[in-house]
Amino acid sequence: MLNPPRALPVRGRTVPATTGPLLVLDARLEGRDTFLTGTLTLDGHDMPVRITTLDDSTTLQPTQPLPARLPEQWSATLHLRHGQRPRDIPDDLRAAAHAARCDLDALDDAELRYALTFLGEATTPAIRTDRLTAIVTGLPSLEGDSE
Repeated sequence: MLNPPRALPVRGRTVPATTGPLLVLDARLEGRDTFLTGTLTLDGHDMPVRITTLDDSTTLQPTQPLPARLPEQWSATLHLRHGQRPRDIPDDLRAAAHAARCDLDALDDAELRYALTFLGEATTPAIRTDRLTAIVTGLPSLEGDSE
């Protein structure tokens, strides 16, 4: 069973960008997986966002249209699903790696977390199949296999 999402109080500012407004947090998220998705609750609106942390800042990029007017400075709650997901390798990924004679155990924790998130966020069976192929293609061959 999944744990409930983690809810973090956050403060930030709205910054215009060519791709649409970005929501820049006042403080970098520390000790959290980022480059993933979450939901920002701001002024009663739940907004799905992609979370990106680089150097000293964390930016939230809305993945759907925003309410018409966002305040320049804001306080909100960021709900993080990730970090709560099971880290079990799904059967289709295990089978694809086995069929290709590739080593899933070669992935470190961060790489496995990224691969499982990448696969888990596929929105159609065709996208999931393409993502399975991409993950398996990037894996090393099992020890003892010659190329």
